[in-house]
Amino acid sequence: MNDLEQTNMLQPLVDEIETAVSNAKKEIAEKVNSVITETYWKIGKYIVEFEQDGNVKAAYGSKLLTTLSHQLTLRLGRGYSRPNLNNMRKFYLCYENCQTVSDKLTWSHICELIKIDDELERSFYEKECYKEKWDVRTLRRQMDSALFLRLATSRDKEGILALAREGITYDKPEDVIKDTYTLEFLGLPEKERYSEEDLEQKIIDNLQKFLLELGKGFTFVGRQYPLTVNNIHYHVDLVFYHRILKCFVLIDLKKNSVQHIDIGQMNMYMGYFAKEENMADDNPPIGIILSHNKDELLVEYATYGMDSNLFVSKYELYLPNRNELQKLVNNILEKDTEKKEE
Repeated sequence: MNDLEQTNMLQPLVDEIETAVSNAKKEIAEKVNSVITETYWKIGKYIVEFEQDGNVKAAYGSKLLTTLSHQLTLRLGRGYSRPNLNNMRKFYLCYENCQTVSDKLTWSHICELIKIDDELERSFYEKECYKEKWDVRTLRRQMDSALFLRLATSRDKEGILALAREGITYDKPEDVIKDTYTLEFLGLPEKERYSEEDLEQKIIDNLQKFLLELGKGFTFVGRQYPLTVNNIHYHVDLVFYHRILKCFVLIDLKKNSVQHIDIGQMNMYMGYFAKEENMADDNPPIGIILSHNKDELLVEYATYGMDSNLFVSKYELYLPNRNELQKLVNNILEKDTEKKEE
């Protein structure tokens, strides 16, 4: 038996051992992370309990964490800076039970989550981090773009609470559509002149980030997707397939306001895909007209009696105003509560 034959014969054994070692390393890393985060939570608990003892202000004032940091660094080394100790303290205050996150998320994730004061919003990002395996950079981007608040503004109180409790669910077309898409990553200044072709190209150049903004389940199919009706050639700007809903998602880009003719054209595209492109087990396609401006009344009239899978959404070239979105969400929660009390 030559060396090549021996190598081929041993390959299954090598693969099996490699898998076992990789799994062991992963398990060790998860346990180490869990122990570290639980320890940080305990440190936060000790700090808060010490503060609540009553003598801390007289003895240390606002310098408690600074003094504590110096002493712990001398004894234990790096990792106990004042900002880190403050994060540990806030971790304890934000989470009564650290095991809700210590077994699932890294300390870096937790340090981002505890920046969020609102419990509903924090719970949403926590669930999505775990479900979608977001890295810290992705979490920051979604927080910066106010994903929770943007989704919450289109729901009632029960919908907002469900969003915080479960994260995003994907059961029907409405679940994958946002009223407003934030495309600040395209780098197109608000007042700069650009064409729809420029907008499309920028999206293709930043496809990974655009997929993140669209949400889970989207697979890119193509751009300027051709279709022919009565010997007239048309092109859909962007075509995706949603793996969870099992349907095509067609996106038409509009630089300015959407017009009624745009809605009729998208309806035709959807009909074409339903008849000509769908496989036997595919669900009806979803159509999204993505425009910079949206006349709600025109859209209401133009879509009257049309396919409920046709949506008109806005896009923004800058990060949304969190305070304004928070006010809208608070109003929804308050109005729903008032209705139940009447």
